[in-house]
Amino acid sequence: MDDDSPYTRWEQRTEIPLFLASLIFLAAYAARVLAVSMPSFWKDVCAYTMLALWVLFALDYVMRWRLSGQRFPHFARTHFLHTVVVILPLLRPLRIVPLYDVIQSRQGEPRLSLHARVISYASLSTLLLGFAGALAVFQQERGAPGATMKTFGDALWWAAETLSTVGYGDITPVTTSGRAIAMAMMAGGLALLGAVTGSFSSWLLQVFSRESDRRPPGSTPGA
Repeated sequence: MDDDSPYTRWEQRTEIPLFLASLIFLAAYAARVLAVSMPSFWKDVCAYTMLALWVLFALDYVMRWRLSGQRFPHFARTHFLHTVVVILPLLRPLRIVPLYDVIQSRQGEPRLSLHARVISYASLSTLLLGFAGALAVFQQERGAPGATMKTFGDALWWAAETLSTVGYGDITPVTTSGRAIAMAMMAGGLALLGAVTGSFSSWLLQVFSRESDRRPPGSTPGA
């Protein structure tokens, strides 16, 4: 789409407010999961806040679809991340890449190189995915028969193991929903790890290539 299309203008106006809304959604969900002794009134406030924000995300999705001018099946396929974050609003903070693009479009040229941006995006996405995944799994595993995940600290440790593909096996989900979340986090961890290592390798190759180009013909390294 061209830079002055209705879709692009909508994205530029809404991306930052919606990202902040996604952080509020994550905070409300975390409060419901972790604050066990929270009064029922505040639990209801968190629940209604999450519901209102989910409706906001759904309305944004519908607006993007209508402004795109595409049929819904095609829009859902070509805007996969938008579709996922409506179904699973906990993952909404992962849209940090378009958020950065919107900010840079207002400030001019990006200040970071492509490789630095990829590593930064992947690192921030890993932190957000790990925290959200730990919350979701802990909610399912807490109090389950035979559960090895006793505290939220255990959940964070498990999320770090899973996303880093280490998997010591000292803490494992025992519920069906917990294992489903674990499978999604494994796939996300592999993708993010591949993005970081691939970008870092590409950067190293460029550095070595520039050094080779600057070396005089016939010279040997260390000469």
